[in-house]
Amino acid sequence: MKENWKRIILHVDMDAFFAAVEELLHPEWRGKPLVVGADPKGGKGRGVVSTANYEARKYGVHSAMPISRAYRLCPHAIYVEPHGRLYQEYSRMLFAVLEKFSPRIEPLSIDEAFLDMTGTLHLFGSVEKMGRELKEQIHRATGLTASVGIAPVKSVAKIASDFNKPDGLTIVPPSQVQTFLDPLPITRLWGVGQKTFDVLHKLGIETVAQLRKIPLEVLEAKFGKMGAHIFRMARGLDEREVEPEETVKSVSNEITFEKDQSDWELIHDTVFRLSEKVAGRLRRAGIAGRTVHLKIRFQDFKTYTRSQTLNRAVQLTEDIFSIASQLLQEFEESPRAVRLLGVGVSHLESRQAVQLSLWEEEDRKKLKLEQVMDQLQDKFGQGVIMHARSLRGKPRHS
Repeated sequence: MKENWKRIILHVDMDAFFAAVEELLHPEWRGKPLVVGADPKGGKGRGVVSTANYEARKYGVHSAMPISRAYRLCPHAIYVEPHGRLYQEYSRMLFAVLEKFSPRIEPLSIDEAFLDMTGTLHLFGSVEKMGRELKEQIHRATGLTASVGIAPVKSVAKIASDFNKPDGLTIVPPSQVQTFLDPLPITRLWGVGQKTFDVLHKLGIETVAQLRKIPLEVLEAKFGKMGAHIFRMARGLDEREVEPEETVKSVSNEITFEKDQSDWELIHDTVFRLSEKVAGRLRRAGIAGRTVHLKIRFQDFKTYTRSQTLNRAVQLTEDIFSIASQLLQEFEESPRAVRLLGVGVSHLESRQAVQLSLWEEEDRKKLKLEQVMDQLQDKFGQGVIMHARSLRGKPRHS
């Protein structure tokens, strides 16, 4: 039976992207467990895993895992700190290929995106040839493998891309959507997190087929709007369009201290250094923001966020720091040591739209100075020039 593809949605997901890039540049690491993330420091490291290759995953290592636990699970792995600019370059190669296939691309991350290929089937002859051609061009351009899922809706395409990793191609025709979904564990459905799973598990529901037997009103009574969402996901009902990339909604940086900190002078200096990083990213992107955010996590892992919205958009280090420092004062009397700090800016707008009034001439001078700093850092590295206070803000190692 010939399938009637009213919509053709592809989900492209690179395989262990950061680790794959590292292996590409270091062929001698292939076939060995490789973990990209913070320095494990012999099992005493404080950060997390960014990506683990498939050899490391066999030992239970996975993304977002504390690096100390990853080291305990696989101490013989190769541990590499992330090289962000390198990954960005390979991401640009990836998206250059995707743009050749469709103008409707919705990036989900640096290495993952939806494509709407509706109406292009005649160009390839079949959906399978479409998927294989995309995978081949990605490999030709980057030297890396991608897994691709093809389905009539976004949620099913996303599940499908993860079905035969690595280097997989999984096609779910319109007539086979329910057959594909029914045997899957409910955790595969988009939107079913741990809390939702726990409630459903207590009801004896573990598969999509079992979930489909639960009436909509029961799910809505237990989960509210989320109940209606998972009701539809279990049936492959997803009308969401592939939406081209939206404007970035926020820019932020955070740091986890090597040792929990009670030195509030150092803590303020660290907030300054984070403000400097955020400001630099805003300027490089040609944007500014009206809301400044502070994130603080204490030694007991309790985390707080505070924010303040301004009447003008900012992108200067001292403007961002001034607000973040004020927000930090609320916590200075706390007897608990600080584990993590973060600074962010949201409610972004194009810098061209930010009108500096005449009395802000001093800001214009500061902006020019910081732009020169940005250019020097881009050319010679972050450490070549920075505000004097940022030098004080580097956490002392124990």
